[in-house]
Amino acid sequence: MSVTNLKTNMDHWQQREDLAAAFRWAARFDLHEGVANHFSLAVNDDGTQFLMNPNQWHFSRIKASDILEIDGNDPETLNKPDAPDPTAWGLHGGVHRHCAHARCVMHVHSVYATVLASLQNSTLPPIDQNCAIFYDRIVVDEQYGGLAFEDEGERCAQLFTDPKKKVMVMGNHGVLVIGSSVADTFNRLYYFERAAQTYIKALQTGQPLRVIPHDIAEKTAQQIEAYPETEDRHFQELRAILDEEKSDYSS
Repeated sequence: MSVTNLKTNMDHWQQREDLAAAFRWAARFDLHEGVANHFSLAVNDDGTQFLMNPNQWHFSRIKASDILEIDGNDPETLNKPDAPDPTAWGLHGGVHRHCAHARCVMHVHSVYATVLASLQNSTLPPIDQNCAIFYDRIVVDEQYGGLAFEDEGERCAQLFTDPKKKVMVMGNHGVLVIGSSVADTFNRLYYFERAAQTYIKALQTGQPLRVIPHDIAEKTAQQIEAYPETEDRHFQELRAILDEEKSDYSS
């Protein structure tokens, strides 16, 4: 089927293209882990219907037309053809059912975020501008309960009680990032991994950390939140690179 026909016959085509581009760049930035991670995007008002990557496909191969559409309220989802990964269904289904503000959900085991999740203290101190983005905006889950099947997914979803906090450091597991769109969420995921990298490498020096004071850290976080168009411009550029390379992500 031609791309034109796909765009005509498949629902939510623009959203599919955005997700596919995010998968491709997550692979390039080494944010993924084999075929074990998942992104999803709500497509109805209450967020219970969502797009998600197919079961155990590598991010670098996913095209817009490959992406699944899931009903988070359908208990028969895992019994259907092309069912999603059970842990993706548990975690992403739980978040989309319980957090209407989580329009997009990205869960990865990226290296530095996972190192942070493995520390006794998994908070991220504001030691530079990127770290300050997340000042007082992170949920730390300290009650890892195994693979994110339905019970574990529901438990994690209940931790997103403060709309200001859009990153969950999943202790002993990885990171879960939510946002208002693919661009917003991917930008947050990208910068969180960079911030975690800075912090972990700073710890490796063994030198004392220069921590930004509370008032400046909060001021910086608010300034970055108000900075115009950053996430959209970042993502537009990422899509433009794929388009220039004649990538098949949008097919």
